[in-house]
Amino acid sequence: MIIDCDSCEVRGDACQDCVITCLLGAPPNVDLDTSERRALDVLAGAGLVPRLRLIPIEKSA
Repeated sequence: MIIDCDSCEVRGDACQDCVITCLLGAPPNVDLDTSERRALDVLAGAGLVPRLRLIPIEKSA
């Protein structure tokens, strides 16, 4: 999974409540593998970090 903060529809408004900002600041993009995604889901499920708030911007064809 590649997280590209520059293409997030809710960037700015939701950054404070996003796990990426919580852990890394607001990077332009982040590449997470399956085990890293699973670890973030476990941490978020336990209430230790916020959930990923990424909503990719839909590009029209």
